[in-house]
Amino acid sequence: MEDLQALATWLAPQLAALTPQERRGLARQVAQDMRRANQARIKAQADPDGAAFVPRKIPRAPIRGKAGRIRRAMFEKLRTARFMKAKGEDAAAVVDFAGSAGRLAHVHHFGLRDRVNRSGGPEYSYPSRRLLGFAPEDIERVTDLLLDHLAR
Repeated sequence: MEDLQALATWLAPQLAALTPQERRGLARQVAQDMRRANQARIKAQADPDGAAFVPRKIPRAPIRGKAGRIRRAMFEKLRTARFMKAKGEDAAAVVDFAGSAGRLAHVHHFGLRDRVNRSGGPEYSYPSRRLLGFAPEDIERVTDLLLDHLAR
C-alpha cells in the first residue's frame, strides 16, 4: 500500500503538467494494461499476492466427461473484455466488471454469502478469491508506462 502512496505522490506533479486529453489517454493505457495483468492472474487462478484461489468445494465432473462436454475453469467468461472493462478518465484509470458480472465478481472477491443460482437455489458462503488488485510487478509496470509516456 505504501508503494501506491509513493507512486501517487511522485506522480501528482507529473500529471499536472499534462493536458486533459493526454491524461485520459495515459489513464486508458494504464487501465488496459492493468486489465491484461488481472486477466492473466485470473487465468492462472491466483490472487494478486500470488496465492492460489481456493478450489471449488465439490469437484464436478472431470474436465472431459460426456462426449462434447468440457468443464470450464473458474471465471473463464468473467475475465473476458466483454465483462471486465477498462476505462480511462481525467483523474483515474478504472478496471471493473460490467452488469450482473459485477455482482458475481463482488461476491467472490469479498467471500460473501449468495444464492447458488438465480432461481432461488440454496445459499452458499463463497471463499474469498481476490479477482482485482495490485501486485508489486504491477506498480513497476505502471511506473514504466508513465516514464515512457513522459519521455515522449
